[in-house]
Amino acid sequence: MTSEAAAPAVPAATGNVSPPAPPPPPLPMPARRAAAYMAAATLLAMTQGFGMNLVTANLPQLQGPFGATGAEALWLIAAYMAPNVSLSLALLKIRNQYGLRHFAELGIAVFLVVSVMHLFVTDLRSVIVLRFFAGIAAAPMSSLGFLYMLEAFPPARKLTVGLSLALTNITLAPSLTRLVSPPLIDLGGVPALFHFELALALLSFGAIYLLPLTPPPRVKVIERLDFLSYPLIAIGLGAFAVVLVAGKQYWWTEAPWLGVTLVVGIAALTVAALIELNRKTPFIDLRWLVSPQILHVAAVLLIFRLILTEQTSVAGNFFQTIGLQNAQLTGLYTVVTLATVAGGLFCAATFRPGREPALHMLALILIMTGAWLDSRGTGLTRPEQMYWSQAMIAAGGSLFLPPAIASGFTMTLRKGTQYIFSFIIVFLMTQSLGGLAGSALFTSFITLREKFHANILAAHMTLGDPLVAARIGQLSAAYGHTVTDGALLRSQGVSLLGQQITREANILAHNDAFLMISLMAATAAVALAIHMIVLRIKEAGSRNVGETALQG
Repeated sequence: MTSEAAAPAVPAATGNVSPPAPPPPPLPMPARRAAAYMAAATLLAMTQGFGMNLVTANLPQLQGPFGATGAEALWLIAAYMAPNVSLSLALLKIRNQYGLRHFAELGIAVFLVVSVMHLFVTDLRSVIVLRFFAGIAAAPMSSLGFLYMLEAFPPARKLTVGLSLALTNITLAPSLTRLVSPPLIDLGGVPALFHFELALALLSFGAIYLLPLTPPPRVKVIERLDFLSYPLIAIGLGAFAVVLVAGKQYWWTEAPWLGVTLVVGIAALTVAALIELNRKTPFIDLRWLVSPQILHVAAVLLIFRLILTEQTSVAGNFFQTIGLQNAQLTGLYTVVTLATVAGGLFCAATFRPGREPALHMLALILIMTGAWLDSRGTGLTRPEQMYWSQAMIAAGGSLFLPPAIASGFTMTLRKGTQYIFSFIIVFLMTQSLGGLAGSALFTSFITLREKFHANILAAHMTLGDPLVAARIGQLSAAYGHTVTDGALLRSQGVSLLGQQITREANILAHNDAFLMISLMAATAAVALAIHMIVLRIKEAGSRNVGETALQG
């Protein structure tokens, strides 16, 4: 019997017809199956996060096997981020039009193929090309990690518990990558990192096929002009990503090609904006994106992303300056991981609509205090002395993002479901490009402050000072058995003293960066407090007006 024959007969309409009853609410997912979806979401997030942070966390270790300098190794990051920062925009439309199941299966299959190809490359140029395709292949994974976590929860908890846990998984990736990299390198060198990435991809491949997502209705959203707008957007954002990654190494005003790349990016985005402003159904609704409410949300997300680079960029560079690598920092990254999980679980347990300002204030206070404690570092500082400060920053990071995203998403739904895509663009841009901008900003700030402190310290180092002369004698004494020439021995001591001055200047510059981040968090906390007071005054005024009207 066909499905048409099996369909029940529809009675003829007679008289007034009552409206159809609303569909029943979806049944809650069984606990065991929900746990499986949460585990799959964590696996997908770790797969994507490890692939993204693989090079960043192990840049010095990768230079030797591929015969690359520090500047050349940075192109591994630039090649990955150039397509990754924009491809998620196109994938959102592809997913909506062609179905979530096909999107998930194709996305993980491409990621798996790229992971396998990593095992067969040995030269730098091939790895750079492969990292470009890895950035393309990893773009669907972040969306899938979100969707699988939200799938496990009923609608009432998707934007509270589900969102908090999904964002916690994303926040965990940098610290976990640095935690597992040293033992993997000890076991099998750099190839072990790619083997581990392949193993995660295989597990994710199986999870996606065993646990299908609920397919949303397909909607035709791709138009012809999208094939013109998106390449321009991809070129523009990709150019910005390359400049932000490479600018701090080649320096912003010294490499002419940086300016050319920046001009190309601005021109491509300008042409794309002109096209979008003259479309009935634009790829990106620019008029809505520049509204005051969305600019406020974007500013909050961007400031938060800039502040959180304290942990991923500034603190890591500080320990490299004093001679420590990932292998000596496993204790610190373990603390950061545990604090991130604790903050995410606390947010999931306490977050309710209306509590966003309180959670944001708590997060900013934690980040401000942690960064201020870090600003007192010296050459004798060791990871154990930063456990509490880094734990506070990690917990603050887990607390801040879920309420911000949930409030922005709720505001977007009030405007209309057609604006969801544009809001997701705001989130992706502030987090991807914001992370690169934060790293570039603070790395450049540290470079400038290092030169400043080095000049001040060097100005006080004169050979006529008995303390300086004694210090040079102490440093050169180590070479006294091998160098017999007095002048050469003295110049060696002066060179070693110069190295110590540079090292101390670097430490002072990092302290300035920590203090700057603490001041940024404090400024954001003051602005939030003023915003909360203004809202309370307005609410009190509205309440008084309403009571007066009722009495009248």
